[in-house]
Amino acid sequence: MTWREKLDELFASQAEIEAVDEREEALRRGTGPVEGCSPRRRALVSGVLRSVTYRPAETAPALVAELYDGSGSLDLIWLGRRTIAGIEPGRRIVVEGMVCEADVGRSHRVMYNPSYRLLAPAAPR
Repeated sequence: MTWREKLDELFASQAEIEAVDEREEALRRGTGPVEGCSPRRRALVSGVLRSVTYRPAETAPALVAELYDGSGSLDLIWLGRRTIAGIEPGRRIVVEGMVCEADVGRSHRVMYNPSYRLLAPAAPR
């Protein structure tokens, strides 16, 4: 490890440390980084759900969750669902599906109705 890397590690913020941990976990699971996902291609990614949003009852049912893996985030949208057991903030998950690009004022990656596997909660350190 170089002196520069040691200094960077010493002065890293909590968010930077957590991002590195998330990227290492994704690599350990054999999944790709969110930042490397290309639109119109299938991807296998993993990370932690940062938020889960339920659309209002007046609109078509949809469950939206933000997956974060340390390299970036991706919205997971399950159409026709208001809830899915286990899909909750803080939960670790592996998802696979077609990556789309939603342009809502900014370019953002989205996966509609991805297949998913919930991961066991991490043991306390």
